Amino acid sequence: MTIRAVVRGVGHYLPERVVANSEFEASLDTSDEWIRSRSGIERRHFAAEGQTTSDLAVRAARAALDDAGLAPDDIDAIILATSTADLTFPSAATMVQAALGMERGFAYDIQAVCAGFVYALANAHGMILSGQARRILVIGAETFSRIMDWTDRSTCVLFGDGAGALVLEAAEGSGDKSDRGILSVDLHSDGRHRDILYVDGGVSTNSTGHLRMQGKEVFRHAVEKLASTADSALDKAGMDHSEVDWIVPHQANLRIIKATAQKLGLSMDNVVVTVQDHGNTSAASIPLALSVGVERGQIREGDVLVTEAIGGGLAWGAVVLRW
Repeated sequence: MTIRAVVRGVGHYLPERVVANSEFEASLDTSDEWIRSRSGIERRHFAAEGQTTSDLAVRAARAALDDAGLAPDDIDAIILATSTADLTFPSAATMVQAALGMERGFAYDIQAVCAGFVYALANAHGMILSGQARRILVIGAETFSRIMDWTDRSTCVLFGDGAGALVLEAAEGSGDKSDRGILSVDLHSDGRHRDILYVDGGVSTNSTGHLRMQGKEVFRHAVEKLASTADSALDKAGMDHSEVDWIVPHQANLRIIKATAQKLGLSMDNVVVTVQDHGNTSAASIPLALSVGVERGQIREGDVLVTEAIGGGLAWGAVVLRW
């Protein structure tokens, strides 16, 4: 008997305020055409004043629990991937735990920027396989609008706010690639590249700062590393590209998504794309795309998915799972 971490439920939440590209034209030397041509982004959502990352996470968590037909106390743990937690401490995950009325189990945040959800899935996978938990709520949630430099047209037009969540549950499998659930995980980081994508403030330096990015360098690293980690994860799962139904990538930039798919030899018809509607929501982008992909009828039970992401650190990785 093999234990697998199987997706039981999925859900997402987007703030009510939708910001079209045209809204930036009044304050920046930019245009809808400029933003679309360089990123594929058409609009994004911004959290309301006073609306926090944990608020978004709670809404996504409830949607995933409803989809799974479970109550909060059926969950053993919450892992929340975010770089924009409400406070320095306690963790946003414990705030979600309290808001859900969950009085058992444990909760914690994980921070790997845009790769955060992949790292959170890896953590949840390991805990389920070890027997530490049977059901884990895995959430990605961000309010990146709070760390934007609104004078920097190269970054502030790219990001949005949102949250997505999965319920992972232990289930028995046969131990081969026909099983449902997470089939392999591949994680990497390289701190030598920290200066190409970072926030220029923090608790032990000054205060919360603004996001800074060297776009060309990020693009160069992203395509190479995303394709490589996807290949590695497929090798670990004993699969090849022909067995993949969907690539569900971090939704940072449409050009990166297309270049990565091409490098993997996969058609864009096999890629779930939501970046046009959400912008880059960092750790929230993959679970948002998973939830929207299910909602659209693209992702169905039994489909083989590859999720891959890269973020500041640099940190990157991929997960292969059968839905």
